[in-house]
Amino acid sequence: MTSVTEVALPSYMSPEKTSLSLSYADESDSSSVDAVIFAGASLVVGTACRQLFNGTRVPYTVVLLVIGIVLGSLEYGSGHSLGKIGHGIRIWNDINPDLLLAVFLPALLFESSFSMDVHQIKRCLGQMVLLAGPGVLISTFWIGSLLKLTFPYNWDWKTSLLLGALLGATDPVAVVALLKELGASKKMTTIIDGESLMNDGVSVVVFQLFLKMVMGSTSDWSFIIKFLAQNSFGAVGIGVAFGIASVFWLRFVFNDIVVQITVTLSVSYFAYYTAQEWAEVSGILTVMTLGMFFAAFARTAFKGDSQQSLHHFWEMVAYIANTLVFILSGVIIAEGDFSSRKISYEGTSWGFLFLLYLHVQLSRCVMVGVLYPLLRRFGYGLDWKESIILTWSGLRGAVSLSLALSVKQSSGNSYISSETGTRFLFFTGGIVFLTLVVNGSTTQFLLHLLRMDTLTATKKRILEYTKFEMMNTAFKAFENLGDDEELGSADWHTVIGHIPSLKNLQGEQVNPHDGCEAGNVDPTNIMDIRIRFLNGVQAAYWEMLDDGRITKGTANVLMQSVDEALDLVSTESLCDWRGLKPCVHFPKYYKFLQSRIIPRKLVSYLIVERLESACYVSSAFLRAHRIARHQLHGFLGNSHIASIVINESELEGEEAKQFLEDVRHSFPQVLSVLRTRQVTHYVLDHLNGYIKNLEKVGLLQGKEVCHLHDAVQSDLKKLLRNPPLLKLPNANDLITTNPLLRPL
Repeated sequence: MTSVTEVALPSYMSPEKTSLSLSYADESDSSSVDAVIFAGASLVVGTACRQLFNGTRVPYTVVLLVIGIVLGSLEYGSGHSLGKIGHGIRIWNDINPDLLLAVFLPALLFESSFSMDVHQIKRCLGQMVLLAGPGVLISTFWIGSLLKLTFPYNWDWKTSLLLGALLGATDPVAVVALLKELGASKKMTTIIDGESLMNDGVSVVVFQLFLKMVMGSTSDWSFIIKFLAQNSFGAVGIGVAFGIASVFWLRFVFNDIVVQITVTLSVSYFAYYTAQEWAEVSGILTVMTLGMFFAAFARTAFKGDSQQSLHHFWEMVAYIANTLVFILSGVIIAEGDFSSRKISYEGTSWGFLFLLYLHVQLSRCVMVGVLYPLLRRFGYGLDWKESIILTWSGLRGAVSLSLALSVKQSSGNSYISSETGTRFLFFTGGIVFLTLVVNGSTTQFLLHLLRMDTLTATKKRILEYTKFEMMNTAFKAFENLGDDEELGSADWHTVIGHIPSLKNLQGEQVNPHDGCEAGNVDPTNIMDIRIRFLNGVQAAYWEMLDDGRITKGTANVLMQSVDEALDLVSTESLCDWRGLKPCVHFPKYYKFLQSRIIPRKLVSYLIVERLESACYVSSAFLRAHRIARHQLHGFLGNSHIASIVINESELEGEEAKQFLEDVRHSFPQVLSVLRTRQVTHYVLDHLNGYIKNLEKVGLLQGKEVCHLHDAVQSDLKKLLRNPPLLKLPNANDLITTNPLLRPL
């Protein structure tokens, strides 16, 4: 997409800002390195604030915004420069708004969309599209109409709608940061997070459309439809194309976390640049699509330590970018206020700013209210409490500020006056500040007021029961030290006195589901246990993937079946096997094997590979359920409600056992090859651990470790890329010896 500044005339700069910039530029100690000093100082201040305000009701992002406003006010409004920090502030503040978006947005958007649950995305996609499509248009036209009818600036409809589109974008940077801090439910986080990502991309496209119209471009319906379709569908196509290419690349990367992380980072920026600058479509929608594609098809490409390292890396990138973005947003707001003193000193301007804030909140209410009947019917639905949170969480942030800066740079001509550009920045900065400070700081209180942050009675009983289990575990750990010469003489009561988390346990340990006897089972309790059981099953699948017991493709199928079963725990018994049934069966075309003209490779693909995949699924399902049953019984004992879920699990496993038995009888070679692969992978993983342990205790040194580690890794790579294959018997012998394949 052509940058907004490219359609504008030379940027306008106020006399005050020009004189201050020139005077400061003449100072001998000024240097571009000061920009790095400001970034470093911002991270130090941000880290200190994160630590100080951790556990309070004040969101970290709001504190950063206020700090940015204070720094900007001191630099631009006090008449005294802040030295090198001040020069760094000016360098960052003068950055091109398109460059500002290109530096921070790709990483933040990719991290947010990649971390989303793909199953939740599928279920909530209808709600997200409603809010980001019709919702953006409703918000844009509502704000634009109110601006035209209630503000005294004689703006035409195009200019009013331009500001409406600019303020219609809920900033994903601000929204996601807030939701992560407040710990909102997974469902609400997915809807609001996904809506803000899509909303942002659509709003920028609508903003670009109105900016072109304001700057004199044609505005007939064919142009509008073509522009919107090209930017929307083109962006999605580019995101999918980059996703396919990068996932294909990652298939050839083996246990190299540096390469894996570099691929994810570089592809997010390259996709954004390709879409924004080369294809001239929405870079935001492109990166959002890319991140969701990774979430759907590349999550199992990162296993064990690689997955943890990737998660920590992107978490760190998001933290650094968020810190700099919100402090810079505060600086931009302060600079915009002081560079437009004529406007900011007018009492009416502040009055109209608060009126605009009310218009923005009202537009959000109207949008959610109009779409509420549909939002209730799509996905997981939406109740009235969640609709209130959805309405109140429409925060604005760095994206809106960057767009306002673009309008200001485009002003000073016959299309947009300098005063209009300055007012755009003043109003946008004020709305960003008010939504972050007012809405952002009160969302947690609103969640508490609506009782959406409280634990259910079932969860409270589980929590209390777990504390007693922790006490028992702590006492066993203490007893195990009894024979230790150095630590065995400690006093238990003294030790437990230094563990405040285990104090004040009143009464005796009571099973959280006592009283749930036959015929008296609370549906909420059994739903809670089913969720915990299925979470345990999914965790077992991840462990099996790390151990090499299942392939990445098999893991995706298994985890999807658990996600689908989690949606039905309130109405049905455990049903994750239902989603696996289509993958586990004997192909119905065995009779064609009687023909001698069938190529051997085709027989291998149609029978052996299909059966191997089905055996992987069945054996992994049985093992994961066996592990989850053992963990549930070990945690809750012989409670009636745990027995119900365990019986449901055992009943589900009957079909899987029968299938494996049929394969064992008909194609024993398949199971033999399967076990050979799994055991080989297990032995090689064990050798890796053995080498790491020898290095840890100092018995092996650098070059020795590298030599042995590379040898084992080479064997693992060969195993995954050229696994043991089944030697097929002669087709006639296969049909003769197998009763299932004989003609009727």
